[in-house]
Amino acid sequence: MRNIDWTPKSVMAFKRLIRKNPQLRPLIEKTLRQLTEDSFHPSLRTHKLSGDLSEVWSCSVDYSYRLLFEFFKNPESDLDSILLLNIGSHDEVY
Repeated sequence: MRNIDWTPKSVMAFKRLIRKNPQLRPLIEKTLRQLTEDSFHPSLRTHKLSGDLSEVWSCSVDYSYRLLFEFFKNPESDLDSILLLNIGSHDEVY
């Protein structure tokens, strides 16, 4: 089980997305739970990006929306963690 940390950008993106599409909230929450339990579950379609985003990973919320994140070791708890970088449509996050 991993912890999830949010960047200010990911918090703002989440709030904006939920304000426009309140029906996405349960789907995003389910995706985040799955990400903490099994980051490479087939339903997430988790994959590493390339180019300028070569240290970043992406997973799918649904067909249209993505979560961008990085894996890191939390120095305070020494646990493997996930840092959420952005949430949004394919065009918004890439």
